[in-house]
Amino acid sequence: MSVVGIGMPKPPPLELAPRRRSRQIRVGDVPVGGDAPVTVQSMTTTVTADVGSTLRQIAELTAAGCQIVRVACPSQDDADALATIARQSPIPVIADIHFQPRYVFAAIAAGCGAVRVNPGNIKQFDDKVAEIARAAADAGVPIRIGVNAGSLDKRLLRKYGRATPEALVESALWECSLFEEHGFRDIKISVKHNDPVVMVSAYRMLAERCDYPLHLGVTEAGPAFQGTIKSAVAFGALLAEGIGDTIRVSLSAPPVEEVKVGLQILEALNLRERGLEIVSCPSCGRAQVDVYKMAEEVTAALDGMNVPLRVAVMGCVVNGPGEAREADLGVASGNGKGQIFVEGRVVRTVAEPQIPETLIEEALKLAKQRGHEIPEI
Repeated sequence: MSVVGIGMPKPPPLELAPRRRSRQIRVGDVPVGGDAPVTVQSMTTTVTADVGSTLRQIAELTAAGCQIVRVACPSQDDADALATIARQSPIPVIADIHFQPRYVFAAIAAGCGAVRVNPGNIKQFDDKVAEIARAAADAGVPIRIGVNAGSLDKRLLRKYGRATPEALVESALWECSLFEEHGFRDIKISVKHNDPVVMVSAYRMLAERCDYPLHLGVTEAGPAFQGTIKSAVAFGALLAEGIGDTIRVSLSAPPVEEVKVGLQILEALNLRERGLEIVSCPSCGRAQVDVYKMAEEVTAALDGMNVPLRVAVMGCVVNGPGEAREADLGVASGNGKGQIFVEGRVVRTVAEPQIPETLIEEALKLAKQRGHEIPEI
């Protein structure tokens, strides 16, 4: 008698909306826009002139999954450090320029992957566009027009009264038009605001009015919890509509945390292959085991195992069997015991104290069977 598996078939990832078709640029060796995947950026918090500290932080960001990194360049010492940083960084470096147009030329000469300019802050920027466009085109370096609500051009503040979506978009497109006059179109745009509603409105408006790739960001989003929520809401709304080519989660937290949140947002929207995912119930009066403790133990033990694996930790017999069966690996618990599911089949039943270690053991085994390198856990 043959045994019929009851595991759920694996459907192809769903797509919420077709990606907005933007022109493609290259930031170093990373394609941005067009049919390229959405990329995750962050920004160093070190003094850029401290080359050693900056490169160490870039290495940490790269290990966390960051694909493009931005470094601040407020001084001549920082500008002088760009060549070494750009040469030794494992990922493309974007120089962040405010106030001084001459640092734009320094960044291009240093071999940075791109240069971000803030039209609301750079003095005499409009007069330097022809030179910048020529230097950037010759070096193959794209320019990001980065508009921020907190540093909007005073002309637009007088016109609109505050940093409205219309004001942000007008600022960005005006500066783009100055580059376009010189035949330069390797441009990426951001129109950041600390209010997700204003930010979403601005990007929707911008997406309709140009075909440049867009960098999404909720600027000054706040401490980790608040900033994560605001960024997830705003990015989720836009990315679900196909808008956005690169993202940066701006948190008052270590930059590695920005990368982790950004990756999780993309994974949640099926814009990136999902890594390890823990599905666990919130618990309720039906639960007969300590779901919180089990989920925390399993999550802590598997932290760092970045493989596409869904693990369901469920606390009762109502939704537990279905969730555990649909996951790669899971447990449906009740009466102090847990049924362990692997790829849709019950493989054993264990007592509650053995559930976490059994799930961990089966997760490692399953990952190895699928050909993944497993780090020490």
